[in-house]
Amino acid sequence: MEVEESGDSKSNCIIINDDNKNQRRVGLIYDQRMRNHRTPDDDYHPENPNRITVIWNKLKLAGIPQRCVLLNAKEAEDKYLCAVHSKNHVNLIRNISSKKYDSKRNRIASKLNSIYLNEGSSESAYLAAGSVIEVAEKVAKGELDSAFAIVRPPGHHAEYNEAVGFCLFNNVAIAASYLLDERPELGIKRILIVDWDVHHGNGTQKAFWKDPRVLFFSVHRHEFGSFYPANDDGYYTMVGEGPGAGYNINIPWENGKCGDADYLAVWDHILLPVAKEFNPDIIIISAGFDAAVGDPLGGCRVTPYGYSVMLRKLMDFAQGRIVLALEGGYNLDSIASSALACMGVLLEDKPPPGISEAYPFESTWRVIQEVRRELSPFWTTLADELPTKLTNQKAPPQILLSSSESDEEDEALKIVSQDLVSAVEDVVEPLLKLAVKDNHGKVTSALWRSELSKTDIWYATFGSNMWKSRFLCYIEGGQVIGMKRPCSGSVDRNPPKEILWKTCPHRLFFGRDFTQTWGPGGAAFLHPQSNSQDKAYMCLYRITLEQFNDVLLQENVQDHDMSTPLFDLNALNSIPNEGSFSVEAVKRGWYHNVVYLGKENDIPILTMTCPLSAIESFKSGEIPLRAPCKEYAATLIRGLVEGKQLSEEEATTYIQEAATKPV
Repeated sequence: MEVEESGDSKSNCIIINDDNKNQRRVGLIYDQRMRNHRTPDDDYHPENPNRITVIWNKLKLAGIPQRCVLLNAKEAEDKYLCAVHSKNHVNLIRNISSKKYDSKRNRIASKLNSIYLNEGSSESAYLAAGSVIEVAEKVAKGELDSAFAIVRPPGHHAEYNEAVGFCLFNNVAIAASYLLDERPELGIKRILIVDWDVHHGNGTQKAFWKDPRVLFFSVHRHEFGSFYPANDDGYYTMVGEGPGAGYNINIPWENGKCGDADYLAVWDHILLPVAKEFNPDIIIISAGFDAAVGDPLGGCRVTPYGYSVMLRKLMDFAQGRIVLALEGGYNLDSIASSALACMGVLLEDKPPPGISEAYPFESTWRVIQEVRRELSPFWTTLADELPTKLTNQKAPPQILLSSSESDEEDEALKIVSQDLVSAVEDVVEPLLKLAVKDNHGKVTSALWRSELSKTDIWYATFGSNMWKSRFLCYIEGGQVIGMKRPCSGSVDRNPPKEILWKTCPHRLFFGRDFTQTWGPGGAAFLHPQSNSQDKAYMCLYRITLEQFNDVLLQENVQDHDMSTPLFDLNALNSIPNEGSFSVEAVKRGWYHNVVYLGKENDIPILTMTCPLSAIESFKSGEIPLRAPCKEYAATLIRGLVEGKQLSEEEATTYIQEAATKPV
């Protein structure tokens, strides 16, 4: 799509014509200065300046700005930012674009999760946060009926002390906090935040986790924690805490391709009933358009018509006082068309053409029913079971996208009929996981995977993965009995070429209080240093180095950009001399330390465990030592028995000794 830069460097405040007195007063903010936040070397990035420009150009072409109150963008004050973020974080973002940070700006960005920084980042971030405050205040005061802030960088991932996921300041959370705590005279006592960005709004959720004044509602791809931001924060059981219990509602999609029918079913059977009971004074929407048809990161199918209906249904609440703040959205055609459709709703135009005859997925009804059951103690309107006649209205079965197959859809997947979308995707899906841009000579996902698939290693397992069925969850996806959630699986789902057993002179022990996969109880760790007095049983799987990278990711944080490998051939060649290799990209995980255990048939043997520094924390009690839960221990015992290493009684004794012997 051609992007024309608007000639307006800054929008000026104007008043609607007198002959439009009965028209809704809709505010609009766009400022070219927010284009100045870009990658340091102008490398391609999905969150780029063209995102806001195409929206502005689309609205201008449709004559929308002339019908709105155009407002000047304003930089937020530090005191308002500090209501949501730490002083250290605010100071960092304020100063990051200054000359004194020139030599270390890129290094700081590299340590953050999916963040880039440049000389224009500070101003853009302050303008984005300040602009959302500006429109929210004017809507709250009644000077405007509603408003749209076309801002970047986005905000809903940004947390108290950290920039995360393209987001520097949490624009929506800052505006909500401002209305509640800085302007009580405006009478805003209850705020509904609706986050329809395809990614979970983890930062906004944490900002109001214990606050009953804010009802936070997020609908997003989750896939049992494997879709970005790749954790359990977006699961439906995360309902808030203390006085905020019940005021946090997550709708976690189990798959991609969710479209208008899925979102509208959630609106009708969860959001709207709860909103009626909550009775908000104002609604702020984290308006990410990356669930739109054709988005390269989102992989969903919401149309401009779908967004318009979702917004129109919300206009029945809070006297139509709604603020939209742009979040994500990376297909330029889709975000422009979706934003135009939403502006039409705010201005009470006729909705764009569309159809609503499709049915939701079966998984959508399942998620809706689970959320209703979880939230029913807090919201009486959700207490009744949905009729079977309703939930039987579902889309026919089809191949669904997992997070490892997120759509990199081509031009044919623009905003067209759902039938055409389905037909095209059936052809291109096998290629999607390979479609990583290589505009600057960097190794693409397809290239490194092809290269590493030619090298075999032995992956030595000492915990639940000793049971073959459990380990295959990391390769093929799925779960076994006792697991609380399924694994996403590897890109290459071929089973191990060989399996053998060995013992090694390392200490097996159990630590940590809780695991996301197994629940309460300790997880297995291997002491990274050998000791001739110790003996650990290990099941070795011969897999490719590519598969080992995918297992390494799943064992740790799962939110790393796999356009490059975690453990490459250089690391493999150096580890025999070094003995171990710390994978910095997944350092937040418990098993980021890859340990070399020798060779078998001239093939390297690798395992993954905690770093040596963690051993001292286990010894001191800083990290607790805990026996495993019954279900987790059963997988280890089953692996040892089915592998014909120990009898069930011997395996049980082996686990008990490992769980009780001091480190």
